[in-house]
Amino acid sequence: MIEIGARGHRSDGVSMSAERVLRKVFGDDPGGFRVECFDGSSVGRADASTVIRITSPDFFRRLALGRASELAFSRAFVAGDVEIDGPIYNALSIREQASKISLSRDLVKDIANLVGIEKISDFRGQRRPPIPEEEARPTGALHSLQRDKQSISSHYDVSNEFYGLFLGPTMTYSCAVFDSHDDTLEQAQLNKYDLICRKLGLEPGMRLLDIGCGWGEMVIHAAKTYGVEAVGVTISKEQLELAEKRVAAAGLTDRIELRLQDYREIADGPFDAVSSIGMFEHVGEDRLAEYFGQIEDLLRPGGRLLNHAISWGVDIGRSHTDPNGFISRYVFPDGELLEPGKVVSAINANGFEVRHMESFREHYAKTLRIWVDALEANWDEAVRLTSPGRARVWRLYMAASAVAFEENALTLMQILATKTIDGQSDMPLRIDW
Repeated sequence: MIEIGARGHRSDGVSMSAERVLRKVFGDDPGGFRVECFDGSSVGRADASTVIRITSPDFFRRLALGRASELAFSRAFVAGDVEIDGPIYNALSIREQASKISLSRDLVKDIANLVGIEKISDFRGQRRPPIPEEEARPTGALHSLQRDKQSISSHYDVSNEFYGLFLGPTMTYSCAVFDSHDDTLEQAQLNKYDLICRKLGLEPGMRLLDIGCGWGEMVIHAAKTYGVEAVGVTISKEQLELAEKRVAAAGLTDRIELRLQDYREIADGPFDAVSSIGMFEHVGEDRLAEYFGQIEDLLRPGGRLLNHAISWGVDIGRSHTDPNGFISRYVFPDGELLEPGKVVSAINANGFEVRHMESFREHYAKTLRIWVDALEANWDEAVRLTSPGRARVWRLYMAASAVAFEENALTLMQILATKTIDGQSDMPLRIDW
């Protein structure tokens, strides 16, 4: 039991000024949610369906010492200093609110008092709360082979079983394509793979390269349904291990070769077609010429490339993800998004002719909401397979991404291009898929 002692301080060294700090940080009525603090104080509507619970004084220490940045809130959330009960979508604005807090002298004084520090001047001498172990800090030159392997491993090598909790039977970690609102996730993912195969014009005997093959569903579908010989490459060891088992279970080891290999290391073209599904975000703007140039070298004349990737939506002034933001530190270290026009320009500048573009923005929002629902339904198992912090990261980032696609802050573009030589594209007169 916590007792209240002299000068209004509790026996655990925390003062009784939490409500005052809450009102300065969140206002009297934060939209869509209620905030409850460890001392029982709260702000917001009593009937709010989403409750943000501040469980530790370290939440306020992180805000004050981290200058109320998005990174400070992210660390607090991952560490469990703040938790979200109820529908997470109602509370997504808290990250943005936390980064806009004005740390006035009065607020810092109140926070110091709240965490048991009598004078502001003593604040800097206090211990900094530990950085959560889930935070990724890759080393080496940006987008070098070594650093990219670190970045990919930090996200994809967390547990195949963990991903299986929400990705479903196809183990597909990219946007599905819903032909109907009634499609299951599994059907929508198969829709996506079949559409890509048709856009690539796959036929029996063709040779397909899938860059960033994940757990292998694209090469499995292409080999089984269209009779191609397929090569899939990934730099995630855990993905490769499960993909090999899935290919063997499908009886396709004679038609599919899987490799632990970076796209820059592939040297056995030509291929009739290349697919890149959800991998392009890891390439980096400075590597675009190298990426598309390498694919152009690997394709036969008339061969097709299908690039399926997230891009910025209406906020086309942005070119890079904040390196100190939640996504960079906890989700996709070194990930970079571009607006679609830059991608098209880079494709055209490196030996390709762009023939078709299609947006699946709404489809990715729907995909992500299904993933969030599945993760929440399997929460205890997700925590057991990874860590409480890792599960919190995936819940927050997938929910926030769903809303970003719904609001057109993000979009998903499929761009089809051909290696056109002397005007010969090998394309039909009209779209035939």
